[in-house]
Amino acid sequence: MKKILFITLICLCNIVFAQDKGTVTGTLTDKEMNGEALPFANVFIKGTTIGGTTDMDGKYTLNVPVGNQTIVFSFIGYQTIEKTIEVKANQTLTINQELGANEGVTLDEVQIKATVSKEKESALLLEQKKAVSIKTTIGAQELSKKGVSDVATAVTKATGISKQEGSNNVYVRGLGDRYNSTTLNGLPLPSNNPSKKNINLDIFSTGIVKLIDINKIYNNQIYGDFGGANINIASKEHTGKPYLEIGLGSGVNSRAAGQDHFYLQDGPGFWGFDNPTYPNNPLTNYNFTTSWDKTTKSPFNTNFSLKGGKKFNIGEESSLSVFGTLAFGNDFKYKNGISRSVNGNAILFTDYNYDSFDYNTNTTGMLNVLYKINSKHKLRYNTLYINSSNQSLDDYNGVINTFDNASEGGGLVRRSTFDRTTLLVNQLLGNHKIKDDYLNGEWGIAFNKLDNIVPDRRQNMLVPQDNDNINGPKIVSDLASSDNHRYYQNLDEKEYAFNGSVNYLFNKNEDEVYNGKITLGYSGKWKDVNFDATQFNFKINRNITQPIIDVNDLDAYFSQNGLNNNYFDIVTFRGNASISNALTPQFYKGRQIISGVFGNIEYKFGEKLTANLGVKYEQIYQKVEWETALQPLGGENYFFKKELLPNLALKYAVNDKNNIKFAASKTYTLPQFKERAPFQFEDVNQTKFGNPYLDLSTNYNFDLRWEMFPKSGEVISLTGFGKIIKNPINEIIVASATNDISYANTGNQAEVFGAEFEIRKEIFNHVRETETEDFDNKLTVGFNTSYMYNNQDINREKVFNDTKGFLNIFPTNTESKLTGASDLLVNADVSYLKEFNKNQNLLMTLAYNYFSDRVYAIGVASKGNLVDQGVSTLDFIAKSKLSDRINVGLSLKNLLNPTVTRTQEIQNVDVLSFKKGVNFGLSFSYKID
Repeated sequence: MKKILFITLICLCNIVFAQDKGTVTGTLTDKEMNGEALPFANVFIKGTTIGGTTDMDGKYTLNVPVGNQTIVFSFIGYQTIEKTIEVKANQTLTINQELGANEGVTLDEVQIKATVSKEKESALLLEQKKAVSIKTTIGAQELSKKGVSDVATAVTKATGISKQEGSNNVYVRGLGDRYNSTTLNGLPLPSNNPSKKNINLDIFSTGIVKLIDINKIYNNQIYGDFGGANINIASKEHTGKPYLEIGLGSGVNSRAAGQDHFYLQDGPGFWGFDNPTYPNNPLTNYNFTTSWDKTTKSPFNTNFSLKGGKKFNIGEESSLSVFGTLAFGNDFKYKNGISRSVNGNAILFTDYNYDSFDYNTNTTGMLNVLYKINSKHKLRYNTLYINSSNQSLDDYNGVINTFDNASEGGGLVRRSTFDRTTLLVNQLLGNHKIKDDYLNGEWGIAFNKLDNIVPDRRQNMLVPQDNDNINGPKIVSDLASSDNHRYYQNLDEKEYAFNGSVNYLFNKNEDEVYNGKITLGYSGKWKDVNFDATQFNFKINRNITQPIIDVNDLDAYFSQNGLNNNYFDIVTFRGNASISNALTPQFYKGRQIISGVFGNIEYKFGEKLTANLGVKYEQIYQKVEWETALQPLGGENYFFKKELLPNLALKYAVNDKNNIKFAASKTYTLPQFKERAPFQFEDVNQTKFGNPYLDLSTNYNFDLRWEMFPKSGEVISLTGFGKIIKNPINEIIVASATNDISYANTGNQAEVFGAEFEIRKEIFNHVRETETEDFDNKLTVGFNTSYMYNNQDINREKVFNDTKGFLNIFPTNTESKLTGASDLLVNADVSYLKEFNKNQNLLMTLAYNYFSDRVYAIGVASKGNLVDQGVSTLDFIAKSKLSDRINVGLSLKNLLNPTVTRTQEIQNVDVLSFKKGVNFGLSFSYKID
């Protein structure tokens, strides 16, 4: 009886106490992001310890004592809002609030730590959860945690993406360069390589990156030339307090540092800004000033950076935010191994041991200015300058041609190359609320200019004077006039682009949220490409006895004295100095215009189902003109296509934590200018030329995804995908004396089907609570993997007929896997974070990557495919904040140092093999507020 009375008394007390409280609830939205939900913002009752943070949907709920109270809303870098409210017993009061950016706020009264910024993983996962589309976003926080220094490495951390060794090709779900596209802030970027559609992502330092969006499904605001993914780089902006940060770093590659000497060619300097041109009268006199001989360097990496930003308030509503960065970095690499080619009888046609020395530089400057006119209008201007260079010296020793040149060995091919790219990007973007909150628009214009030069590439070929004495004296090779040459290449590309769209929101519900949105827009880009190349061949005189060559003193032979002694003649592909147009370069030039209008409607059917249906109509014009060694009289080819491209995306919210998404679309894949111009690009072991009859491919894409968000910063997802490609384009060896590679629509259809799995999970977090802040001590893991089936038919007759006999192929098989596609890809990482106090922490990450075997080139005759063997890599990154100003870091990359191997499939012969070495790096930064 006493127990019953005691329990009854407690219940009565609780009821009486509850009657002294009410509920305050609502949603916080972000004025800077067009009213999107603002997660992890602080909400508390002033003068009390009652408070919390908004959830991933920006919602909060507080139990508050009755009476007049002051509720405070705040978020780091945003204005603080205070409101006086009257709370009544047992009643719910709804207070919705929009927060906008401020100069920076000191929140001494806040008892709860603000946990994230817009670049953190948890905020990006929230965006992924809300989106109808299927995409992956990598933010600055994740890039820092995994020690990623460039965008190419960053995207390989995403599910289903890998990078091809030695080429910087990024493969998405087994689809390579031609199927992908790259944009900066939604506007297109040019390519820095005539062989590629996309710019080399290695040249983008993550210091300029706010986040990277990887869209593996098509939406009609992306250009229709899409098959694998669109990779969009969002440039960093300034938020919060003004600051200036200085960064320094150094490092070394274990193999580069382990050499007695690190060799490079004469000419290019430390900074990578050299721009040599060929001399006057290069055919009648020897006027070249750079040496043929190699020089030595100290192979220690250095880098430094300077970045900062500030916000200026202009009047009551306007502000100007400025962010700028300037950075330089270099790195030395060395690898050695074997390089071979094999014929159908498993006989080594060439058989080299090679040494490769590389020196790379990257200079980046960026200015980002955001002008907020008022709460309805924003303008943003971005200018980006990148100078990227690669300097390499490669020595190939051994059999040059088993049936002819240095047939028993003792041959030497030395190639010295300097490759420099200068990219200038200018963008102006605008966001506008046209009518209240239901009509808004955005637009962007861009002008991009890219210059790529390969100035003064040098090649020498030496052979034994006596094939029976391969270690004896050497002479120059006279097999072909191009065996010894100097080569000058220029690529100039200019591109203008415009994107614009208008959004109309309709059918506002009782929660003041619009259920529907209609988007209409236009996108267009106009590109002009000019490529020219001049090669000076040192045609060896076979009618005289050639002198012995000192490998370490090539200048003694290739000189004015050598020309006077009639050892050689200097000629171009057109002939010697007696030909009036001998110095007229080979060239191709192209124009491409893509213009499209699009529309889509997004509608939310109740609380569960959201659909987005769109269509885009594009017109594509592409023209190529050329005059090359293969066709000295020149030629031209063009096509004009019209494409209707539908896309559908569905999202079903099973509950607050689970989504099911579906997407389907039709797109196309264009050939590149180089692939359609009959110009020969010659490497030591391979020659490629274009096919004027190359046509576009048509792609049909499907995705089905389940995703779960257990809590902030965590995700589990499973995706099934499929692609059907009609008229696919491939590189393939053609029937010729030298087994050259060209490009062709090799079959009727290719298929890719697969599944992707991803999990990001917090294993533990032992939070240390203090009166003012909480400090994390946590372990998190990330894992993603993809498994793919892919196949395509190879049709010799189709290639012959499509090209009107221009190409003839003899494929080993009538079916093949797609080039660059691995059946299995795995990424995993483990991160430990220890926060000692507000200004001191330690973050350590171990990151693992694996890709299985993949086809490098489709086989012909009885040789089979060239296959790159699977490789595992392991990186360790440690970063520590020592104070509010000082950060230090340590990186150990490629710890497993695997052997990279390429094999000729049927003969089972290794044709390429090398190790890259382990990279050690140290970094230091100092921040000035």
